[in-house]
Amino acid sequence: MTSLTSTRVLRAALGAVLAAGLAACSAPGPNHPPGEPWDPYEKRNRSVHEFNKNLDRSVIRPVSRGYSAFMPDDIETAVSRFSANLSIPQAVVNNILQGNMRGATEDTYRFLVNTTFGLGGFFDPATELNMPAATEADFGETLAVWGVREGAYVETPIFGPSTERAYAGRWVDLFTNPLRYVLESPESYIPPSASVSATLTQRGRYGDSIDGVLYDSADSYAQARSLYLQNRRFKLGGSEGDAYVDPYEDPYGATYEDPYDDPYAE
Repeated sequence: MTSLTSTRVLRAALGAVLAAGLAACSAPGPNHPPGEPWDPYEKRNRSVHEFNKNLDRSVIRPVSRGYSAFMPDDIETAVSRFSANLSIPQAVVNNILQGNMRGATEDTYRFLVNTTFGLGGFFDPATELNMPAATEADFGETLAVWGVREGAYVETPIFGPSTERAYAGRWVDLFTNPLRYVLESPESYIPPSASVSATLTQRGRYGDSIDGVLYDSADSYAQARSLYLQNRRFKLGGSEGDAYVDPYEDPYGATYEDPYDDPYAE
């Protein structure tokens, strides 16, 4: 077991190095207009965007509507809290990698309180105790803290809008949640199952906002790209202006700090 764990940790470390290298190799040219999205893969991205729209229209939207109609609101809320709680250890790891020890400590306390007194996170006694909300630290953010450039905009199948840096970070995040190395089968399937359930809840409850971007926009691709980049840059402290909910960022599979605050933020 120790050898297997060491192998997994080594794989995660190698993945982190690879991700940093991939994200660091891409930058716009000197003639690129400041503030404009850098989208050298637009033709491919638009093709993937159409695939995602068709997938949403034919599968995700109807399933999410059926799920929200069938599942009682209280149960949906509890499962979303549970999913958010399971993502906290990953945020702790990334906070440590970023040198944010305060955030790591606060997140650890919140996780321990909600896991024990909140029955695994189905309830949220930490908030009632006025503990700080959990952070949304991911490895894409860690790369940004380390000075890795954003890279080009990319739209990924199923997961939607991203950047080269965020996309590389997402792969590393597959290995940075300590629960991955603690839970054995079949318990190891609980976190992804809870995440899928929480995502269906978001798609059902915020359907009008998402539909407005995907189906009511003159150019849904450009709108989704703009919303994602502005929201992501604001989160990382790299843009000006007020924060707002991004209705399309990572719509089909992520973890969330607060499942009823920003439903699709990375």
